[in-house]
Amino acid sequence: MEKTTAKPGDYVEIHLTKLIYEGVLLESPETEKSFVLLKLDSGYNMGFNRKDILKIVLLKKAIEGEKEKVEIKKNNEKKNIAMIITGGTIASVLDPKTGGVHSLQKPEDLFQFYPELFEKVNIVKVEIPFMKMSEDMDFKDWQKIAKVAVDLLNDNNIQGIIITHGTDTLHYTSAALSFFIRNLNKPVVLTYSQRSIDRASSDADLNLQCSALAAISDIAEVMLVGHASSNDDFCNAMPGTKVRKLHTSRRDAFKVVNDKPFAKIYPNKIDRISEWKIRNKNKAKTDSKFEEKIALVKIYPGQNPDILDYYAKKGYKGIVLELTGLGHAPTKRARNSWTLKLKEIQKKGIVVCAASQCIFGRVDPLVYSNGREILATGVIYLEDMLAETALVKLGWVLGHEDWKKNKKIVVEKMLENIAGEINKRLEE
Repeated sequence: MEKTTAKPGDYVEIHLTKLIYEGVLLESPETEKSFVLLKLDSGYNMGFNRKDILKIVLLKKAIEGEKEKVEIKKNNEKKNIAMIITGGTIASVLDPKTGGVHSLQKPEDLFQFYPELFEKVNIVKVEIPFMKMSEDMDFKDWQKIAKVAVDLLNDNNIQGIIITHGTDTLHYTSAALSFFIRNLNKPVVLTYSQRSIDRASSDADLNLQCSALAAISDIAEVMLVGHASSNDDFCNAMPGTKVRKLHTSRRDAFKVVNDKPFAKIYPNKIDRISEWKIRNKNKAKTDSKFEEKIALVKIYPGQNPDILDYYAKKGYKGIVLELTGLGHAPTKRARNSWTLKLKEIQKKGIVVCAASQCIFGRVDPLVYSNGREILATGVIYLEDMLAETALVKLGWVLGHEDWKKNKKIVVEKMLENIAGEINKRLEE
């Protein structure tokens, strides 16, 4: 291989005998110095044996040091919003040493990449309660976000909030905030990116532009705003309790399930699709009590119900079962019947709820004898509620000591449509 002046982080061409590859040169691990790593424009990393490389041609040097800071000037003709930054890909950039991404450490770093966002709104406050990838979050993080959000919602100088967040558990957080924030008065907009902001195919810019319009709209809802398709044309504003991540990598990973989006949001307009609550003069408040000892259990063929003994032994207070189809589990005719075990653990005080493994539709225990048998044990069937939303809601309901003491109240609360989590009329 010919000598090259290229260093990790530089944009280069790697010439093989018959092929040429372009991308960002990465630093090779100490144990793999015989290989050269390249991050392709597609975002994937590729390795090459040094002996197969004819030459590496430097196309563009990496920018060293910090970029010039964006000067943020307040414009009195624009509305004011606040941002809550929690981490995730939308707040991450390429690490040229590893080919992965790392979190931006300062709000100023984030602002450098999104100048078009500031053409629509004034960002007058930025809060960073923590910086985490979403798979590392738990209910305590949801509580922190809710507290910060309520303080901002009750600030008369702020029209709405954008919360940036990782994608993997974003729908859990949107559900949690839907229950934790009471008397909602202004838009609470959660957004994301599937691809880091240094990539040409990043979805972050459009998502943030559309989120800015949502944050100054009259939609007083907890909503998730993100790409409606793989194109950079418009986003959907989706209800926080009726949305789910349905693809691992597509930019339109999130879809509304068993409901409709609130609106289509373009960079310059909002088109209504369904009804929403209107912004108002309520004083928002937090109600973020939460019972941590809850679980989500997926039913599969032949599954032994003894798994429930583990949760009983560990002192769990509630379980959401992801049942098959309309709401079924192995019963009398199965080798491992769940009927007796469900009765047993509920007598021990564990609340058991049922959602469907199916993405669309609702549970209905009355169609088949299997469902009726499970219903008779005391299991609470949760209509069309998403399993993830059901888990969050169950933790929230059981977090209230005065509710938890009375099974009848727990049933009433779980079946009460508190934050749009139950849709009585399903449409295509």
